Amino acid sequence: MQYRTFGRHGFEVSALGFGCMRLPTLQGDQIDEQKATQMLRDAIDAGVNYVDTAYPYHNGLSEPFVGRALKDGYRQKVKLATKMPTWLTKTTADFDKYLDEQLARLQTDHIDLYLLHALHRTRWDEIKALGVLEWGQKAKASGKIGLLGFSFHDTYPVFETIINDYDGWDFCQIQYNYVDIEEQAGLKGLKLAAGRGIPVVIMEPLLGGKLAAPPENVKKVFESAPVKRTPADWALQWLWDQPEVSVVLSGMSDLQQVKENLASASASGVGSLNQADQQVIAEAYRVFRSTCPIPCTKCGYCKPCPQGVDIPRNFEYFNEGTMDLWGQARFRYSQIPKDEQASACIGCRECESKCPQNIPISEWMPYVHEVMALEKAYDGRRNP
Repeated sequence: MQYRTFGRHGFEVSALGFGCMRLPTLQGDQIDEQKATQMLRDAIDAGVNYVDTAYPYHNGLSEPFVGRALKDGYRQKVKLATKMPTWLTKTTADFDKYLDEQLARLQTDHIDLYLLHALHRTRWDEIKALGVLEWGQKAKASGKIGLLGFSFHDTYPVFETIINDYDGWDFCQIQYNYVDIEEQAGLKGLKLAAGRGIPVVIMEPLLGGKLAAPPENVKKVFESAPVKRTPADWALQWLWDQPEVSVVLSGMSDLQQVKENLASASASGVGSLNQADQQVIAEAYRVFRSTCPIPCTKCGYCKPCPQGVDIPRNFEYFNEGTMDLWGQARFRYSQIPKDEQASACIGCRECESKCPQNIPISEWMPYVHEVMALEKAYDGRRNP
């Protein structure tokens, strides 16, 4: 395992971090604890020392699972990160309420890295007004949390505002991959934070799995390269090549993914890609951006829908179709229960305020159903 210095904090973290948002499940979000525990512990035994979870992951089941999985001495081997559910904090007292609940869920007396979850402009203004920064300093002084940071989903100007609003940020977490160079915080945000000495944790390195199993035309770009890597390895190595990246989180769903990502991390290093490699990534970026119209990462923040629509699943199959897989995608769409299909959307827009990608979900849904139900052909649009 390769390790990287975590900014100014005097410790090293594994290049690969274990994200606990996409654990193997039995039914719905019920975690397959036997498989997931083996995955997590195998990763730690192989050198992974950064474990990331959050209050809402797996409908609230991820944190309790992590608490159980880190027994038998594993808690002492890792830096544990989780996140405040900022959308639920309506009063200053809620900050302690949720932190104490999370400590109990995780069966620990402290959280090494605590993030204000999924900040965007409105949410940041709200919790800042409630005194979250002053509270964070007290929580650090009490020993309940080690470092205070934030995860981010908005545009670069908002990211810059949040960074500038507080000199005491210990770290931050951003969505970043070779497709999202100019999306959200993007490359500019990575450079800004690192330039201030703020360690940067990377989420969605494979864009919800899309970069691990990209469209055929993207696969051909990688297959034509003189160096042979899997699409996932190309995406991960591109991130680890950059000195500003502190740790890359991967939400792994099976043991094979753990093994492959461990192998990739062990072969990683700053400056490991040459100019020809960078040109391959640049071409993959160009081809990929021309393919998928809906930037859904299947994070699940939009769920549950009041009407029961399975929003990520509908978008997944639609994007699959636009990769010239219409037959397969439409069949899979037909297998979605009727009350979970896009046609069940009533346009209430409750989901849109929760979407980190700012997708106009209620506008896409009628069009998705028309195309997927064969009522009309896809017209190549990137907006509804």
